[in-house]
Amino acid sequence: MKISVWSYLEEYKIEKAEILKAVEEVFESGTLILGEKVKKFEMDYASYCGVKYGVGVDNGTNAIVLALRALGIGDGDEVITVSNTAIPTVSAIVTVGATPVFVDINSDTYLMDVNQLEKVITEKTKCIIPVHLFGQCVDMDPLIEVAKKHHLSIIEDCAQSQGSEYKGQKSGSMSDMSTTSFYPTKILGTYGDGGMVITDNEMLDSKLRRLRFYGAEKTYYALEQGYNSRLDEVQAAILLTKLPKLDTYIQRRRSIAQRYNELLKDTDLVLPVESEYGKHAFYLFVVRHPKRDLIMEKLKENDIFVNISYPWPIHTMTGYSYLGYKEGDLPVTEEMAKEIFSLPMYPTLTDEAINKVCKTLHTILRTI
Repeated sequence: MKISVWSYLEEYKIEKAEILKAVEEVFESGTLILGEKVKKFEMDYASYCGVKYGVGVDNGTNAIVLALRALGIGDGDEVITVSNTAIPTVSAIVTVGATPVFVDINSDTYLMDVNQLEKVITEKTKCIIPVHLFGQCVDMDPLIEVAKKHHLSIIEDCAQSQGSEYKGQKSGSMSDMSTTSFYPTKILGTYGDGGMVITDNEMLDSKLRRLRFYGAEKTYYALEQGYNSRLDEVQAAILLTKLPKLDTYIQRRRSIAQRYNELLKDTDLVLPVESEYGKHAFYLFVVRHPKRDLIMEKLKENDIFVNISYPWPIHTMTGYSYLGYKEGDLPVTEEMAKEIFSLPMYPTLTDEAINKVCKTLHTILRTI
């Protein structure tokens, strides 16, 4: 039995009829871009997250770009985030002309260490982007306190945390704006690219809608410099079929995580920590071991394929060397990048597959 770290194929078999029906409705509607499906999905997803407005865009990267632009962030500004994240978080900051500034992460959760925020704030700092990574929220209360103290905006990066919670609040509902991605691997993923910015601020909502459509509103007339960044009807239609199942997807992910925890608790793997303040959606089940690479190699020999999300922290990449960071500047981030990896995690993963993964890990860990 070959076990992939992620797969949509079984899910597609289950949901195929509903998805194809939704796609057919779009093709027969006569509207392919910014139609009724996009409008409904924007409203429904924003409502799910507990905010008023949602603006569908073409991908999660551009969601961050537009959010930064909507706040007027650009040349000469600094934006604080983490190096333990996907490249798009940082590339979006650079795209608008701002400078990313990194803080280290918590060694238990792998999320932003909010206690380190104040020491990197300067007169150029305009925004904080907490990345709710692997399915879990950053500790937002102290972060919000720092942001208010220094008059900084907050954009939550929720690409990996759809449906997760912080003290009863949905991920994405605790800031000026939040962004997400509907890339196929996500907890709420579509069958192509897609993203969204959500907010409670009506002025930001209007600004975002202009920015995603060349700076125009109702007519083809640019009121400001904008972009071509639109969620299309087909992807919105697919997402509308999946959104009502999102909590069920998360319930199954949490069940898988519980099973992993039970079966691996007696090993020397460092298992995920679920913060007391939140509800983990388990986009990924991230474990840690100093002999990670050897473990991964032996798992592969047994047809079990796992993944390292970020083997190279952003601040160590050649493309961002101009920022001036050096090895040792973010010690926890650098240490974790050498040890963490993700076990298979998706709702249709079977108990049989989970058992095989855990049994194989037990055998490997006894012999290395």
